[in-house]
Amino acid sequence: MPPLALGLVIVAAFAHAAWNLASKRASATGAPFILLGAVASTVLWAPVAGVEAAFGEVDLRWLLLGSGVSALIHVGYMWVLQRGYAAGDISVVYPMARGTGPLLSVVFAILLFHEHPSALALAGAAVVIAGIVGIGLSTSLPASAGRLLGPGIAYGLLTGVAIAVYTLWDAFTVTDLGVSPVLFMVGCSLGEVVVLAPVAVQRRPEVAAVWRRYRWQVIVVGVLSPLSYVLVLSAIRLAPVSVVAPTRELSVVLVSLAGWLILKEPKPAQRMAGAIVVLGGVAMLALS
Repeated sequence: MPPLALGLVIVAAFAHAAWNLASKRASATGAPFILLGAVASTVLWAPVAGVEAAFGEVDLRWLLLGSGVSALIHVGYMWVLQRGYAAGDISVVYPMARGTGPLLSVVFAILLFHEHPSALALAGAAVVIAGIVGIGLSTSLPASAGRLLGPGIAYGLLTGVAIAVYTLWDAFTVTDLGVSPVLFMVGCSLGEVVVLAPVAVQRRPEVAAVWRRYRWQVIVVGVLSPLSYVLVLSAIRLAPVSVVAPTRELSVVLVSLAGWLILKEPKPAQRMAGAIVVLGGVAMLALS
């Protein structure tokens, strides 16, 4: 992987971990928080998109198509993610989501985009995925096997499917359709606002209450969620999606640490063992 692409992905991992922690704190609020996050993303990033549009060519057709479809996928993604955070620990939901997503992304990128990553890259992806899934399972090992399929795991898996779908669609939009990552993300955020507009109309008092209580979390999501993904989309322009998608999962190490040190979630030994495995996989991807 080119050094610039690797650097972009590492910064994106820190940003992604931070906004997910903010989202976890407001997880019980559901759709109103998702709406406010989309509004914040649109407002805060619109000036950047305006500058880019003023100095570059914009194909409005592809921008509307790419961001419109992605907005629908992202609303579903955020909904299942919030439901997962409300139902389980972040150290369970996040690793399961981030492990399932890259696995499917690598498989689909090979099958649909005909990418041919090196043997080392594939091995690194497998190691990253194994470490991530190991973290998720080790933090939820129960006395009864039934709890292994509890809501945290289930929502994590559903979130992972959504991640794989939007990763592939968004990669197609910025590479094959040639849409700017910044313009694309602002268009996607605006599309989310349009999709969630009925929430603003029908649940206005609830939306206002969520803003008053969680405004800083909304702002963190509004700034860092688009930033993390713009960086990833930019990296995809420099390296294959089958390599970028697993490498960005370095964020799971950061979230696992925060779940232990900040949220006081249990079983840090298993979590850190999985983190070491993930770091090994990232190193393999960086050398590929």
